[in-house]
Amino acid sequence: MIRIVDYGVGNIQAFMTLFKRLGIKAERATTQEQLHDATRLVLPGVGHFDHAMQRLNDSGMRSALDRMVLEQNVPVVGVCVGMQMLAEGSDEGSLSGLGWIPGRVKAFSDNPLMSSLPMPHMGWNELNPRPGSKLFLQGFDSAPQFYFLHSFYFDARDKDDVAATAHYGMDFDAVVSRGHIHGVQCHPEKSHHWGAQLLKNFAELD
Repeated sequence: MIRIVDYGVGNIQAFMTLFKRLGIKAERATTQEQLHDATRLVLPGVGHFDHAMQRLNDSGMRSALDRMVLEQNVPVVGVCVGMQMLAEGSDEGSLSGLGWIPGRVKAFSDNPLMSSLPMPHMGWNELNPRPGSKLFLQGFDSAPQFYFLHSFYFDARDKDDVAATAHYGMDFDAVVSRGHIHGVQCHPEKSHHWGAQLLKNFAELD
């Protein structure tokens, strides 16, 4: 059972609709009790980092998620701000992140290579998966296109955790994978067949 973590931030229904179209059983979870049967977790997120972290901290699900991911090794994918929440912290706010993947979220505008570009980074962009990246093992051509909408990006401390990059002024870490923990900065739920294939691959991970 895939549980989509519903803490009041993120387009839960878009994920529900996509998983239903793929024939994959998925339900939302709004309490820690509803997480108990999860074999996969999706952590969506939009908006401001601190707002999303505070909503998750206040949801009553934070400790259960930490236990499931860090102790029980339940696979998880964070999406957009949900990916950024996997980091230790963000330059967008002052709250600590989940710290599940070492790294920090940084602002495009603070990088000289990106500071003159339109913000947010919005629209379709090509992903460049690393060879062997689990989320891209099946069903992808050489230049998958994904939809982005963000002004901050995850900067992984260990670049071995980077599963795919995208280019906006410079190459940035667009997908991270550390064991069973994954994060995607783009929006697979808005990325047509490429996004559907990524979520299907996540659902079928060993």
